Amino acid sequence: MRQLELRAFDLSERTIRRGEASAVRRIERWRQRAFLIAQCSVTAGVAWLIASLLLGHEVPYFAAAAAILVLGMAYGQRLRRGVDVAIGVTLGVLLGDLWLVLFGAGVWQVVLVCAIAMSIATLVGAGPLITTQAGTNSIAVLVMAPGPIYGFDRWVDAAIGSTLALLVATVAPSAPLRKPGEVAGRVVAGIADTLEAAADALAAKDEHAASAVLDRVQATEKDLATFDVAAAEGLDVVRYSPFRRRELGLAVALSGLHQPLDSAVRNLRVLVRRCVVAIWRGEEVPVAYQDLVQRLAKACRFIAHEFSEHRLPKTAKDPLREIAEATPHLQLTHSISAIVILAQIRSMVADLMELTGMEYVEARELIPDMD
Repeated sequence: MRQLELRAFDLSERTIRRGEASAVRRIERWRQRAFLIAQCSVTAGVAWLIASLLLGHEVPYFAAAAAILVLGMAYGQRLRRGVDVAIGVTLGVLLGDLWLVLFGAGVWQVVLVCAIAMSIATLVGAGPLITTQAGTNSIAVLVMAPGPIYGFDRWVDAAIGSTLALLVATVAPSAPLRKPGEVAGRVVAGIADTLEAAADALAAKDEHAASAVLDRVQATEKDLATFDVAAAEGLDVVRYSPFRRRELGLAVALSGLHQPLDSAVRNLRVLVRRCVVAIWRGEEVPVAYQDLVQRLAKACRFIAHEFSEHRLPKTAKDPLREIAEATPHLQLTHSISAIVILAQIRSMVADLMELTGMEYVEARELIPDMD
């Protein structure tokens, strides 16, 4: 009975912890999307106001709906996708209005107007996004108002909402500009986590902990896979928005960081595997080597913070240079794994120096030869 009570208490405690963790994740997700929610809400209201007060449209639904669709797609994505959605929405609504005036609404009308709208979008070279938007919005016109009482008001509303959303997306496209730095920061923070876990496993000579560190490398690789897309989105916004040209230098610099980040993660994978091998074989990895891994992790923490603040980590050069200058004075051991770990530390320092704005050749020259 006592064991059942303890087990029930343990289950309830775990349920509470999971509930709290879920609530934290939900709140964090809302915080990340709060700016998008505010942008869409305000833009939809302004689009409705323009269509109703200035143009006298009674129910300008498509003005608000188009604003939300276009702005939602442009937020955190390439601005070009927002343009695609805007074209698809306005094309679909225009064809729906025209079809309603000429043929009315019904089952066969829905079938034909959808087919025609999607066919026209395809023939003019549109992608899947424009094509599907054209089809869905042409049907929406027939379903929502089965009669030509509004004429072409809804197409005008859609054009107003789409145009307004694209204007807002070029004035305040903050998410695509922040995202490359945030992703780069996550990658480098993942490297720091992995280095710290590897050093701890070496110190404790814990084979299971060392094997678990490999999973951290895989998580970091997943973040790296999204970096190219995020960097391209940032460049896209800078090119299209005349209000963000001052950030062109940073956007270009961030877009060139994939190679050093990829190299750092590859070298990290080799380092972690050697830690696992060293523990499994009982090879001795000097404490000085472990301390160097911890120092490298600390430098990665600083680099990740700079990226998260939307800055290039130029001031990280000094701690990285100090780590590089410390490596040639360490005593070499008879452990092959320890020597490989030291070599990977030196290689990772060069990779991380590139993140500060250095060229690879310059970074390699700052790493002294071994004594």
